[in-house]
Amino acid sequence: MTETSPIAGLHAATAELDPPLAALDLPTLRANAADLVRRAAGTPIRVASKSVRCRAVLAEVLGADLTAAGGFAGVMSYSLREALWLVRHGARDVLLGYPTVDRAALAELAADDIASRSITLMIDDAAQLDLIRAALGTDRVRPRVCLDVDASLRIGPLHLGVRRSPVRTPQQAAALADAALRRGFDVVGVMTYEAQIAGLPDSNVAVRLVKRASAAEIRKRRAQVLDAVRSVTGELEIVNSGGSGSIEVSVADPDVTEVTAGSGLYVPTLFDDYRAFTPRPALYFAMPVLRRPTADIATVFAGGYIASGPAGSSRVPKPVWPRGLKLLGTEGAGEVQTPLSGAAELRIGDRVWFRHAKAGELCERFDAVQLVDEDGSRVGAPTYRGEGVCFG
Repeated sequence: MTETSPIAGLHAATAELDPPLAALDLPTLRANAADLVRRAAGTPIRVASKSVRCRAVLAEVLGADLTAAGGFAGVMSYSLREALWLVRHGARDVLLGYPTVDRAALAELAADDIASRSITLMIDDAAQLDLIRAALGTDRVRPRVCLDVDASLRIGPLHLGVRRSPVRTPQQAAALADAALRRGFDVVGVMTYEAQIAGLPDSNVAVRLVKRASAAEIRKRRAQVLDAVRSVTGELEIVNSGGSGSIEVSVADPDVTEVTAGSGLYVPTLFDDYRAFTPRPALYFAMPVLRRPTADIATVFAGGYIASGPAGSSRVPKPVWPRGLKLLGTEGAGEVQTPLSGAAELRIGDRVWFRHAKAGELCERFDAVQLVDEDGSRVGAPTYRGEGVCFG
């Protein structure tokens, strides 16, 4: 460990705590937030809560009352129940990133005037409109909705991107907007999430060429979609695009009114190979050494915090301190123990620091994150889990 490493400060500030523990380097978080603002070049950034999952960190980025501050404005929530919870804690601009079919939560939305004004639902199918209207139980509420338009790249039979919305063409988007208006909804926005740009590391020339082609295609098609939707709805409040890995691509389009980012605050291992920005890892977790099976192997407690996505080596946690530690191919990161090679210097009771493959998912494993500031002061902040909530 070098004195310039964030881990040095985290290690010292949490020395009296027993691991397992998660720790966040606040100076690095702030530097990452400032870099996101720089990359956004004046376009507001909506924070993706799924990549944070800690209200104290949302407050650090957005301001103490979860409202806009600096280059950040609003939250992109991943669950309507989460959105309602955030509104109860002061949020006033929450865009759902995904459709909801939670009837009880929709009934809560209908009964809460502040929530109805503060939360924008996401839709991509007329069937969702029928379910929402029935769950609301009233025609007096006009929910705010945003259309999720597929931003994947299609080359012949190839589909490059994630499987999200069935809405792709200008005609389909306009038809859905019209259906929403006729059912008593307010259509306030359009979202295009280019996962094949935002979520794909720049691992080789072929990937970069695909990203360039995808950026050109979605920019052209987005303009056509927006023209079609505006012909039905008039002006839109929200044209949302992008993620931490594709901010520059999104803000280059003058039609885009905001970008979304979240993982770029913590910078998990899946973001190490991006060329758009310099990765500064901010969030780590520590595990204690329990045993020494051989002179070169140390076994730590638990550690098997596997990230979502396609199963493989990219989804496992990475030991980062002490340097030179490696997971064993025969065991990997385990449910209750994780053996590591290259551990000749480790003793029983020592700590090993890891990084997670994804950002907010780590917070589902801990009740609190230790927020460590530049002066070495530390505050334990509850995660969503620590506040007794779980939104899936």
